[in-house]
Amino acid sequence: MEFIPKWIAWEITRRCNLNCVHCRSSSELIAEKHPDFSFEKAKGVLDDIASYASPVVVLSGGEPLMRDDVFDIARYGTEKGLRMCLATNGTLVTKETCANIRDADIKMVSLSIDGASAETHDNFRNQEGAFAGTMEAIRLFNEHKIPFLVNSSFTLRNRREIPDIYKLVKGLGATAWYMFMIVPTGRGEDIMEELIPEDIYDEILDWHYQVEKQEDELLMRPTCAPHYYRTVRQKAKEEGSNFQRRNLKFSTGGSKGCLAGQLICLIDVDGEVLPCSYFPKSAGNIFQLGIKEIWENSKLLLSLRDFKSYKDNCGKCEYLKVCGGCRARAYAVSGDYLAQEPYCNYVPLRLQQK
Repeated sequence: MEFIPKWIAWEITRRCNLNCVHCRSSSELIAEKHPDFSFEKAKGVLDDIASYASPVVVLSGGEPLMRDDVFDIARYGTEKGLRMCLATNGTLVTKETCANIRDADIKMVSLSIDGASAETHDNFRNQEGAFAGTMEAIRLFNEHKIPFLVNSSFTLRNRREIPDIYKLVKGLGATAWYMFMIVPTGRGEDIMEELIPEDIYDEILDWHYQVEKQEDELLMRPTCAPHYYRTVRQKAKEEGSNFQRRNLKFSTGGSKGCLAGQLICLIDVDGEVLPCSYFPKSAGNIFQLGIKEIWENSKLLLSLRDFKSYKDNCGKCEYLKVCGGCRARAYAVSGDYLAQEPYCNYVPLRLQQK
């Protein structure tokens, strides 16, 4: 496996107009502790990234549309040859937004739908009218022919709506649907009791497999659920199937579950480079060191790529290089990012034989 940055999420603001229960960055309307960096600094980061690699760069937050210069940043990245994308909650999208997205040549926009109804989604987002705002954004994206994908985050609170959300997303014209299994970071730490337990986790992944292998229009992918890659191989082998999963054009295209610090990373608003969006441990500051130095020499990132150092069941598992276990979830639950995936109940073959 070649370790190069293929996908970088970039938190360009921690300001947000919503107050979602699971927000990994604990975003707020006025982020005094984490003020936005300047456009000049933004250009410096894009120059630095473009000089080293050619990843997908997702402008994220907070809510990136709260920055007046978000499209200037996107346009500059496009001019540097980077594939720029945008992650928004959708509630601030207007016709002007759509024109700016097209002008900046943003390749893909992601939105979140966390309920099949306004009641559930708005409860997740702590904001009445959030669902209606997202639906209006999707209407505008379809009208202006802007490709978009939908992310859905799940806990016990909304897991029974998974099939209905899938049907909703499929009918909205989305390019892809990413089913996120919550990692408890940021405000997500306050809903630990809502995390989906192991038995239901496997039930959901099995449902996803059965649906995905019959789906020929909507691209599907469970996110932060790396043992799905094991599940697919096991199920296909049991069924004698040659099922091949498809990749979204602007994804990593990785064939492994957890890619934290291996093909992906997040740059937060303070410039800290994190292995992924849910891994609150810095590998170095891009404003001080630059992406090349951090990516190639960070002890944290190097340890994540040393699969022989993984512990317990993950370290002994024959699916280690296929799955890898969620390193962020291991860190959140045990404090050790090399520990075994806490929500996987698979027993490696070498332990079964003892």
